[in-house]
Parts: sequence; structure tokens; C-alpha cells
Amino acid sequence: MEILGYIAAVFVGLILGILGGGGSILGIPILVYLFGIDAVLASAYSLFIVGTTSFIGAIPKYREHLVNVRTGLLFGIPSIISIFCARRWVVPAIPEVVYQADDFILTKRLLLLGIFSLLMILASISMIRGRKTVENSEHRFKTPLVILEGLLIGFLTGIVGAGGGFLIIPALVFLTGLKFKTAVGTSLFIIGINSLIGFLGDVMNYTIDWPFLLTITGLAVAGIFIGNKIQRKIPAVYLRKGFGWFTLVMGIYILSRETGLL
Repeated sequence: MEILGYIAAVFVGLILGILGGGGSILGIPILVYLFGIDAVLASAYSLFIVGTTSFIGAIPKYREHLVNVRTGLLFGIPSIISIFCARRWVVPAIPEVVYQADDFILTKRLLLLGIFSLLMILASISMIRGRKTVENSEHRFKTPLVILEGLLIGFLTGIVGAGGGFLIIPALVFLTGLKFKTAVGTSLFIIGINSLIGFLGDVMNYTIDWPFLLTITGLAVAGIFIGNKIQRKIPAVYLRKGFGWFTLVMGIYILSRETGLL
């Protein structure tokens, strides 16, 4: 299972390179189900893996003018604040048994992975429906909504330990009018900063297995360079719908697995 996990780590970067998000969709299940790591610690590791990989992956996209830095900072700064607070104080404060009634026990693991999977399912819908992206010249840049969305997504991704690309990309497309491929590049920039800042909150709370974490991260970085090359050859409409369907399938799988349906 561990060998399969190391191989799968490459696909974390591959998905990030192609879709600009979704690394956590693979990263957290790999760490939890293949390496047997606790869900909370896995969410911390996922932030570092996805953050480092995304930040490195954003560099070639910036050179190709596929990163909107202004939008990234406007969205990212509020998100950084909320994600750090969530990882530093909110997540550690959640009890191991959140709620219990008769035979039903809502554990911290079920709560975190349940929220994670539900967010994935909800975020996939708009992408699968194939709503038309619009140009900034035809679409008013909704600054207050972008800031509010940054705060909200930062908090939610901080709670579940995900980079949030499956939430950030739709927000960038529909609130700022960015083309999908520019939203992909900008998303990598935002995810990189957000995730690494969020991970700083975890360093203060948990003991980190650095050799293991750096090994997985190195494999993911290799994958993102492959994904970047593949992404250039695929039309945006296929990327958008593929991203949506992939997110939906993984969300349903995680939810089913954690609730005992699988």
C-alpha cells in the first residue's frame, strides 16, 4: 500500500498541473487510506505538499502570463488570515468526539472528511454544468465578493486541510471573469501561499515527520511539471468539465467511505 502511495503522490502534482487544483482531493485520501495517517495530521501534511507543489507549479504559468497577481493577492490575503486562524486555533479545539447519540458517533475525523467531501460535491456542480466563462470587459469585477469569498474559502480549506482549488477556481471564474486557464494559474499561486501559511499553524501544534513529508512533496513536484506540459494541449472546456467530474467522483467516494456505505 505504501508503494502505491508513493506512486500516487506523483498524481497529486499531475492533477495540480493539469487542473490548477484538486491536489488535496488525491493527497488527503492517499495519506489517510494508503499510509494510514490520522486525518488531522494528514490534512496538515496535505497543506505542505499541495502548497509547495502549487507554488512551484505557478512559476511557469506566471511566465506564460497565466497568473493574475492582482486578483491572486486580493483573494489570497483575506484567505491567508482565515486559513492560519483555522489551522492554529479552530482545528485543535475540535474534540475527538463531537457528538454522540445512541449508536451514532460523530468523530472529529468524520466531521472533517465529511465537510471536505460535501464541499467537493457542491463545487463540482457548477463546473460540470459548463457555465460559460466571460471576459473581464463584459464582467464587473466584484471586489467585495472576492474578498468575502477569500475569507470564507480560507476558513473552510483551513478546517479540512485542503488547498481549495476545487472552490477557488469557480470563484475566480464567476466573480472576476478570468478565463479558465488563467484561473488555473492564479489558483496555483493562491493555493501555494494559502497552504504554506496554513501549515505554519500546524507546525506549532503537531510533530512533523519531515523525511516522509519531503519525499512525498518531491514526487508531487515532479508530477506538476508533467501536468503543466499536458495542460497546454487540452482545451479549457474539457479541463473544466473534467475537473468537475473528477471532484464529484472523489467527493462521493470519500463521503461513502467515511459513512460506512463502502
